[in-house]
Amino acid sequence: MSEKLQKVLARCGVGSRREMEAYISANRVSVNGNVAKLGDRVEGTETIRVDGHIVDIRSQEDEICRVIMYNKPEGEMCTRKDPEGRPTVYDRLPQLKNSRWIGIGRLDVNTSGLLLFTNDGELANRLMHPSYEIEREYSVRVFGDVTNEKLQNLTKGVELEDGMAKFDRVKAERNSDDESSNKWFSVSLKEGRNREVRRLWASQELTVSRLVRVRYSEVKLDRRLIQGGWKELGLDDLNQLRKKVGLDRELREFNPNIQKETAQTRRVAHARIKRAVKKHKVRQAKNKK
Repeated sequence: MSEKLQKVLARCGVGSRREMEAYISANRVSVNGNVAKLGDRVEGTETIRVDGHIVDIRSQEDEICRVIMYNKPEGEMCTRKDPEGRPTVYDRLPQLKNSRWIGIGRLDVNTSGLLLFTNDGELANRLMHPSYEIEREYSVRVFGDVTNEKLQNLTKGVELEDGMAKFDRVKAERNSDDESSNKWFSVSLKEGRNREVRRLWASQELTVSRLVRVRYSEVKLDRRLIQGGWKELGLDDLNQLRKKVGLDRELREFNPNIQKETAQTRRVAHARIKRAVKKHKVRQAKNKK
């Protein structure tokens, strides 16, 4: 049976389905030597190239899905390469032999906490698609006078520049000091629009001074995981995540290609980060001249 080309490429870990659609539109994909176009379907016997490189087509039954959680520090970008040379979340991730990590959603440079990565483009696409209403939970420190009226506005809905938005839940955290102008709240929502959490609080003339994502769907950030560290999801969590978005085939094994995080891999990742920071500082110094 044939499948859409972008879906096959996504499943092979080349990128998310949306990214693959953009690649096809930009004439970066060929099938049996012919430039591909949106709408093309393949059966799995073709020679597919992306940017001239042959893609290893694996059937869905043979593909073994992987998901890792990453504890993002502030200051890292959620892009593979940053034009300004700043460190990115991909600098610290383990290497894959036959595919690459695809980020499930993003966090802005000043937000820390849980990020999920997978080698399965179809899973990434579904977990980010609004139709599946995947809940995200954040711990947020807010500066300003937080009144009951403002909290009600945030759960009823406010008009932002890109449409109506709201939190599904807002709850004061126990560690908040009633006398302090900075208070911690737990908030959840089912959208992933750009800087949506910060913009919602800003609509009530309140400033977010710290923002940490602590949960994505049913996956919670492991509090023992150091910032800049990663760990792989177990099979139970992985299968629960897949079932959440309608991928019901249960996985029973892991791909042996992934390496476990060790002291050596942390040192290698740290060295990459140091080089990126150094390049960024050099570039900033040149721009000031």
